[in-house]
Amino acid sequence: MDPRNHSGIPVFLLLGLSEKPGIQSFLFGLFLSLYLVTVFGNLLIILAISSDSHLHTPMYFFLSNLSFSDICFTSTTIPKMLLNIQTQRKVITYAGCITQMYFFTVFGLLDNLLLTAMAYDRFVAVCHPLHYTVIMNSQICAQLLILTWLISILGALPESLTMLRLSFCAVIEIPHYFCELPKVLHLACSDTFINNVVLYIVTGVMGFFPLAGILFSYSRIVSSVLKISTVGGKYKAFSTCGSHLSVVSLFYGTCLGVYLSSMWTHASQTGVFVSILYTMVTPMMNPFIYSLRNRDMKRALRKLCCIVLSSQ
Repeated sequence: MDPRNHSGIPVFLLLGLSEKPGIQSFLFGLFLSLYLVTVFGNLLIILAISSDSHLHTPMYFFLSNLSFSDICFTSTTIPKMLLNIQTQRKVITYAGCITQMYFFTVFGLLDNLLLTAMAYDRFVAVCHPLHYTVIMNSQICAQLLILTWLISILGALPESLTMLRLSFCAVIEIPHYFCELPKVLHLACSDTFINNVVLYIVTGVMGFFPLAGILFSYSRIVSSVLKISTVGGKYKAFSTCGSHLSVVSLFYGTCLGVYLSSMWTHASQTGVFVSILYTMVTPMMNPFIYSLRNRDMKRALRKLCCIVLSSQ
């Protein structure tokens, strides 16, 4: 068989976390458990918010959409990895790889933009409390949500479309459990200069402006809170932002960890394990952060449990 494939239909092999047969069952059980916790945890957040009228506010509106995005984000990679472990097949088609990269980018961008929208919501709530209901009305919230979806869908297109111009060898072994864009680019047989330029531009724009918006919002929030004279007032103002700030720190902290690890080490296995932080750990931790640090969410979850138990 010719090692080159000029027909444009290569075969990709996802090598996964480890090729040792003895630990495949352990990996399957571990990641199946993590995936189920992520899905059911975020699903509980969505159901609790939708079932409690007290949580029908802009902050929880964006939180429920963030939970939905986290479920989708994790579902773009983990089910395929679990299927590969279970069937002992590593193949993913060319179209499947491009599709996985596209939707992984879409929901990654969506997470980023939803966190920015939530930061803006907290900024208005703390800095302009008297005008909060006017500024953050249902129409504005819906428009912000539509805008985040449009930017995410369109923002992921350049990276995916430029992949179509590349040629690959007949069989490509990807040292990862999903088609991560930088690793796939590294394995291309043709020039990737344009792809790298597009990757850096999209990553720079989609990373810088949302982060700048979040930092600006919280700088104004801190400035406003420091002007409050009472300790109780300061605590109440900060407590409304605590959960969101924890999620933002976790999201950007793991992304920064992945970026720094890719710069400081070229070991593919290290990059794979670091990728688990933002593909699995962050989406899994978000429900715990919001349920443990938020009294309203605790009340809504208890109410949801009572409804479920009473219906049985």
